Amino acid sequence: MSARRHESFDAGWAFIQEDVPGAEAPTYDDSAWRRVDLPHDWSIEGPFREDHPSGGGGGYLPGGIGWYRKAFTVPEEDATTHVTVMFDGVYKNCDVWINGHHLGFHPYGYTSFWYDLTPHLRPGATNVLAVRVDDSQKPDARWYTGSGIYRHVWLTVTDPLHIAPWGTYVTTPMVTAAEAAVSVRTRIVNASPETRICTLRTTVYDAAGTAVASAERQHAILASEEHEAAQVLQVFTPHLWSIADPYLYLLRSEILDGADVIDSYDTPFGIREIAFDADRGFLLNGERVKINGVCLHHDGGCVGAAVPEGVWERRLRLLKAMGCNGIRSSHYPPAPEFLDLCDRLGFVVMDEAFDEWRQEHYLYGPHDYFDEWGEADLKSMLYRDRNHPSIVLWSVGNEILEQTRPEGVTILKRLVDIVHAIDPTRPVTSACDKIDAPYTGSGPTLDAFLDTLDVVGYNYVDRWGERREKAYSIDRERHPHRRVIGSENVSVSGIRGHYQLEPDTTGTLGLWRRGSYYASMIQAENLWKFTRSHDYVAGDFMWTGIDYLGEARWPHKNSSSGVIDMCGFPKDGYYFYQSQWTETPMVHLFPHWTWPGHEGRIIPVVCYTNCDSVELFLNGRSYGVKSYAPAFRGFDRTKGFFEQTPPPAWPTTSDLHLTWDLPYEPGTLRAVGMKDGQVVCVQEVVTAGAPARIALEVDRSSIVANGHDVAHVTVRVLDAQGTLVPVADHEVAFTVEGEGTLIGVDNGNPASHEPFQATRRQAFHGLCLAIVQATRAPGEVRVAAASQGLQGDSVTITTTRA
Repeated sequence: MSARRHESFDAGWAFIQEDVPGAEAPTYDDSAWRRVDLPHDWSIEGPFREDHPSGGGGGYLPGGIGWYRKAFTVPEEDATTHVTVMFDGVYKNCDVWINGHHLGFHPYGYTSFWYDLTPHLRPGATNVLAVRVDDSQKPDARWYTGSGIYRHVWLTVTDPLHIAPWGTYVTTPMVTAAEAAVSVRTRIVNASPETRICTLRTTVYDAAGTAVASAERQHAILASEEHEAAQVLQVFTPHLWSIADPYLYLLRSEILDGADVIDSYDTPFGIREIAFDADRGFLLNGERVKINGVCLHHDGGCVGAAVPEGVWERRLRLLKAMGCNGIRSSHYPPAPEFLDLCDRLGFVVMDEAFDEWRQEHYLYGPHDYFDEWGEADLKSMLYRDRNHPSIVLWSVGNEILEQTRPEGVTILKRLVDIVHAIDPTRPVTSACDKIDAPYTGSGPTLDAFLDTLDVVGYNYVDRWGERREKAYSIDRERHPHRRVIGSENVSVSGIRGHYQLEPDTTGTLGLWRRGSYYASMIQAENLWKFTRSHDYVAGDFMWTGIDYLGEARWPHKNSSSGVIDMCGFPKDGYYFYQSQWTETPMVHLFPHWTWPGHEGRIIPVVCYTNCDSVELFLNGRSYGVKSYAPAFRGFDRTKGFFEQTPPPAWPTTSDLHLTWDLPYEPGTLRAVGMKDGQVVCVQEVVTAGAPARIALEVDRSSIVANGHDVAHVTVRVLDAQGTLVPVADHEVAFTVEGEGTLIGVDNGNPASHEPFQATRRQAFHGLCLAIVQATRAPGEVRVAAASQGLQGDSVTITTTRA
């Protein structure tokens, strides 16, 4: 036969959310079941309920048991082929049958797995694939997991002689400006009953599609055996993959039977060098790069765990514009397409395997099957993901309870050895939250645990103020050769648009002199100053980049630790990081300037900027020019606090934001940012009038008609002059016509219990969101929004042929 067929197997599944005895039988009648396309997450349909067993960890959403069935036909001409089905992710406890034959059980909800269908197929007849998913035991996680076949499914048809799933391993052991060595290991499977003679031809193509290197060699593969072939190709004047220029090559591996290509397998890859150094931190292509990272959970807000790629692309581009260059996949392997986006957009990634080993965080977590499945799940992550140039660290655990117990060292050594055997090109870490233990008497076991890691991950070194300096600086003195990174630390958290003017003890000032936002702001600013000033700290992954479902307390359903809310709307904290991580001049003022009834009240105005100075005006009157003060008086930035004699006093304020105290009057706040004496940016915040109309804004005016692609429609409630009304909470009704469907609505309010799958949503601080997904037919989608008492609006989106 010709080269392989790798086809989406997402469309046309039957689904029911209950346990149905005998539903694996091919003759079972599923005509009354719902028809769904994958990826599919049934939990996100709700309802939210305080008494759901998932609790706050699971976002107060239901679990349960569900069945999926798909009928399909294999052409008679495929009778001699090899057919596999690949599941990118099923949550969780998944049993799979083909034509009534049980293929296997897969408990872990985050690793990909595949089955050989070949022996059980009926060519020329109807075949039935049945999947039972059991997510009934809750609570099982500290975050929203979703339920069902929530990632893509693929059907692959090949010759019996073919390249194995995840069968290539591409590394670049030698990279110079003049040339790069590309090492390729290829696993070839012979599923036929006789020895086969074949040629493996491997070609490297640049981004323009030009072949730049090639090698081929003949191999004899014994019957029912697997053979690994090794090749080294030279690419001259290589174009290196980097954060600023994420250039990708394509490796094409072809199996030839004589002159005929009988299998073809493509592997995108990047040419780059990485290193973690005890003194210089993280090095990419020989240059020191500070990892400005965020932790991310896997849900996409209103779409739950079944996240269209377009949702992730929008979110990642927002993070990129903030200056973020690193992602930690907390606390499990992400979807394959997420890593593809990181490759293309230029992020470095910490790919994480587990949140628990044998010891439980939650009663029904994966600890029960760690001994039986843990190594297989780790290998699945490694084999699937190791060709991604974005991945620079493997993490084998997050806040593992065994980190201070003797058995933890034994388990860790076994996992580290597996990683080193499968991919020796990247270091291994674990995100550790017991780093202060050496100073409380439980040091030897933890030190042995940390010494087993290639890079030590520090969680919440900022939690107790000066302990940040102890954790980093004393460890630096005790272990000067230890390579370190902040694997999870505080962010500037809070609820988007939520401000309070409760008085402090002086009776004049508000939120910014007290409260959780100000506390997190000071912690985050001081943490960033330390990370920025110490080369040996490779970087930091702050918790989190985006709000996520779960880890909440009723009535809240989601965490508000992100700098972007669940809709993808930036919060004020977003602009703090942008002010520190980007060079393009920017200035951001908050809070809003619509405070009816508070005339004359003193309101602190906060500014984030990367300019040299900012002058603030209210209704044309200047309230002065301000600029950043030295970080700490007498502080040597090349050392930690406790490396200096005497150590400076620990700061209770920070210098990475500017503030003015202004008496409120309606009008216009105007911030003028200056660099080198020149005006480089201006921002205005205007007092809003009464809500008058709705304005719709779509992130993409054209999407692909493939049944997956999406557009985000942002709703803004404006006054008659076009100013956003920051206190508006109108209910907005949506209608969608044409070649698209409304798959989710949200507003970013953590206390809202409105359903995500609906046609109405209340605005929250003037904003809400609708996500529209294309059908498989090209055409147009018209989205209209209306609200009582407001002028409505509509947008048209074009859907183009895939």
